[in-house]
Amino acid sequence: MNRQELVSIIRERKSFLCVGLDTDTRKLPAHLQSSPTGVVDFNKAIVDATAPYCVAYKPNLAFYECMGVKGWAILEETIAYIRKNYPNHFIIADAKRGDIGNTSAMYARSFFEDLDVDALTVAPYMGEDSVTPFLGYEGKWVILLALTSNKGSHDFQLTDDAAGERLFEKVIRKSQEWAGDDKMMYVVGATQGKMFEDIRRVAPTSFLLVPGIGAQGGSLEEVCKYGMTKDCGLLVNSSRAIIYASNGTDFAEAAAREAKKVQEQMAAQLANI
Repeated sequence: MNRQELVSIIRERKSFLCVGLDTDTRKLPAHLQSSPTGVVDFNKAIVDATAPYCVAYKPNLAFYECMGVKGWAILEETIAYIRKNYPNHFIIADAKRGDIGNTSAMYARSFFEDLDVDALTVAPYMGEDSVTPFLGYEGKWVILLALTSNKGSHDFQLTDDAAGERLFEKVIRKSQEWAGDDKMMYVVGATQGKMFEDIRRVAPTSFLLVPGIGAQGGSLEEVCKYGMTKDCGLLVNSSRAIIYASNGTDFAEAAAREAKKVQEQMAAQLANI
């Protein structure tokens, strides 16, 4: 999915919601706990329920890799289900990969060829040659970690050099030499608030993947106030607040209600641009 297609879908659906498929086997509704297909059934039901209200899905690899071979098979089946039934939804593998060049090339093959996701989160710490192997795929995106929402982000990301440039700003500025805003997005946590102004000074037109609304307490209104562009420029993720809205047999209906609520708030924000 290229940038214009993504922008068009956002406008058409009046939403820039990304639903995080952080499916924890211990949090499945009771009636699915003992089922050998419980996670797949849960994921499919969540996708069916939320598809009208979102533009993207983001499976977090940790929740699947912890189950070993079975978890990878569940991930493959989930992605294939979205591809078949909702081909106009953007799929992000939240894997935070990044290693020396030949290793990154294998990661890229795994996610962009075998799994056929649209985008992959990548850690930039090892520099250009650890990121560029992911950029060689037509229509695929790298989503680079920039300014995250966790407490530890202050340990490195906000440190500055002698010229006063903070590390997250240097990461964004330098990475723009590797790819433009048609292939590169950035992860910026919703809890960063007014810091989105600083992000936009360095990356005025890039799309941002924004986790942290809902259970993590980030404000959608604040994210939009400081981070939205004329093309929206945002994919705002919500995971737990949507997929675990109920732990009963009505879990899918509850997820749909929560997703619809967020979509309506997003539609109001989009009306302002």
